[in-house]
Parts: sequence; structure tokens; C-alpha cells
Amino acid sequence: MIRNSYKTMKMTPQRIAIMKYLEGNVTHPSAGDIYSALHGQFPTMSLATVYNTMETLKDQGRVIELSIDPAKKRFDPNTEPHHHLICIKCKVVVDIFVEFPMKLPEDERYGFEIIGNRVDFYGICKDCAVART
Repeated sequence: MIRNSYKTMKMTPQRIAIMKYLEGNVTHPSAGDIYSALHGQFPTMSLATVYNTMETLKDQGRVIELSIDPAKKRFDPNTEPHHHLICIKCKVVVDIFVEFPMKLPEDERYGFEIIGNRVDFYGICKDCAVART
């Protein structure tokens, strides 16, 4: 069982499969994507199990919820600081590991202590660009 100050998660075969699916995954899947990928292996697993597992992993800091697609929550298992390229057509998300030093002026912080930032670049990926021509 995994414990933290927010939630306790009993380690079931389904939850272990979800965590293995996320390991090294760079597709930034939604809960529905994860469910579709694992449902054949675990036909009794519900979409609610995936959602609850992802919420717990998010609360534990083991995944990051991305708010890049208003139609669905997507998750990034890479919690190291990085940025994203996002295709506005197909919604593919690509990790960028380049630093973009940014300094927010003191008078624009509204009393916040800045602990990090993330830059999202939006555009059209090469596959979608080729499809348009």
C-alpha cells in the first residue's frame, strides 16, 4: 500500500498495470487512453478506477495533470521540470528539455513565492502540416 498525507492507495493488479503503463510513457495520456490500453488485459477494470488512480498519483506528485486540452485531462508521468510543444490540430504533446530563464518582476508577483514555471508552445506538428498541403 502506498501512503502519503493526502491519500492511501491499495496496490491492486490494475493499479500496478496503470503505473507500469505510465513508466516512460511520453504520450501524455488521458484516463480514457489508459483505460483503452489496459481494458483488454483487465476487462473488469472500470474507467473510475483509472480516474481515481490518476488523481491519487497526482496528489502524490507522481504525475502532473496537464490543462492543455479542455476536452479531457491529460497526465504527464515525467515530473522533472520541462516544457511542452502542443499541436493545435491533433493534440500531440512533445516534451522539451530546454531551459527558458524567466524572471517575473517583483511588482508582478502579487506576493507569490515563485517555485517554478512551465512554458507551452502551440503550433501545428509536421504530420498535420503535411496533411494540410
